[in-house]
Amino acid sequence: MEHGSSGRRSAPPAPQGTLARRAGRVWREAAKFGAVGGAGLLVNLLVFNLVRHVTDLQVVRASVIATIVSIVFNYVGFRYFTYRDRDKSGRTRELGLFLLFSVIGLVIENGVLYLATYGFRWDSPLQSNVFKFLGIGIATLFRFWSYRTWVFRTAPRPETVTGAEALLRAQATKSPRPKVSR
Repeated sequence: MEHGSSGRRSAPPAPQGTLARRAGRVWREAAKFGAVGGAGLLVNLLVFNLVRHVTDLQVVRASVIATIVSIVFNYVGFRYFTYRDRDKSGRTRELGLFLLFSVIGLVIENGVLYLATYGFRWDSPLQSNVFKFLGIGIATLFRFWSYRTWVFRTAPRPETVTGAEALLRAQATKSPRPKVSR
């Protein structure tokens, strides 16, 4: 260990690459999530404004329709782009959790719009879009955490599986200890 100018020993350096490698993976994941989410945001806002201006639906109902369309769009993007390397063994579970967390995100997103529209009477087209965008932003933070934690789980590393299999084989080949009679 090196001595600094104060004469104290400095802490040993962190293993090279482990923290940086993990931070890089999270950064790439967040960038991919953002790319799919950004495209989903455009889909959401386009459908919202289209439904709002073409139909006589109320603001929050138009928003819910737009959110549902973007949820479908985002699932395809997340499964086949952002999280394509993740475990694919439990698709029914994955889709169920995705829908559960997406519905919670839908409530967050549209709750903000509902509060602005009916609680504060901020319902001009500009105000509706601003609060729709704000709701999407808050819901996106929740979705990023929940999708990466619960829905698109990391598949076990091949070396971990191989090591575990080797350990199980070694234990299986060991003969049991003979019983000692007294």
